[in-house]
Amino acid sequence: MANATQALRLLQSLQKEQGDLKQKLRSQNPSQKSATPNNPPSKRRSDVSISNLSDPTPASLEADLTHYKVGAYHSQELFSKLRFSYLEQVTKEKFLRAIVGDPPLVVGHNENVELETQLAEVKAELKARKEEARVMIEEMEKMSRDLASRYKDVEIQETQLTELPESIENLESTIAGLRAKQVASMDTSNPRSSQNLTLPATMELLSEREAELAALNRQIAAVQNSLPRKTREAEAIERECSVLERRKEEAIMQAREARRKKQKGETDGTEEMGKWYRGAEEILKEMVGIEG
Repeated sequence: MANATQALRLLQSLQKEQGDLKQKLRSQNPSQKSATPNNPPSKRRSDVSISNLSDPTPASLEADLTHYKVGAYHSQELFSKLRFSYLEQVTKEKFLRAIVGDPPLVVGHNENVELETQLAEVKAELKARKEEARVMIEEMEKMSRDLASRYKDVEIQETQLTELPESIENLESTIAGLRAKQVASMDTSNPRSSQNLTLPATMELLSEREAELAALNRQIAAVQNSLPRKTREAEAIERECSVLERRKEEAIMQAREARRKKQKGETDGTEEMGKWYRGAEEILKEMVGIEG
């Protein structure tokens, strides 16, 4: 009997602790109050709430996504704390009820093994669902970014479309001006110009141009036929020029050498030989009676 009374007191203390824990959780999260007629549910105050929902923008979508992430993380923390406290209280209650029960509930090793197996299966399923949720969240984030990018592209295209009629009008006015200038130039141009001739005159002009082209082709053929002979003559002239160039260089060198020797007072006998030949020539002329 004393054990039963002690167990009841322990249950009452646990219930009291559970009530205190709920009160603490409410005090930690004052924004999540129950909706009553005097206390309506609080609305989220952010830049997204005051934005025009009928005209979303990439910035508003990004802000909304960030807000939902923060709210989900905060709610996840609160639910984790609440779940831990709930499991703790339920476990204590079951343990005490099993002790004070008549007969007492005794759990064997086999039952623990079965519970562990079930727990492992539940954990695996929970992990798979968490992975699915994570993949779904990533897909939603990717989709939101794609939608924001597409929305931005649509805005750019809309701006371009609004500017398109004005550009078309400018192009049409430019084309009309160019056509008017073309007509005016055709009216004031030379009527005998090749661009303003009639078809018979154009054909006659074409035949003349073809005849001139044929004459030019004949001249080109004649020049090509005489090209080898002219090439040989040019090669012979080049050879003669090279020989004359060498002789010129030799004569220049001899003249420079003679000038140098004359300046230094040297002689190689050429001048004396020339004087002797000149004297001999005069003597011979006097002997034969030839007047110089």
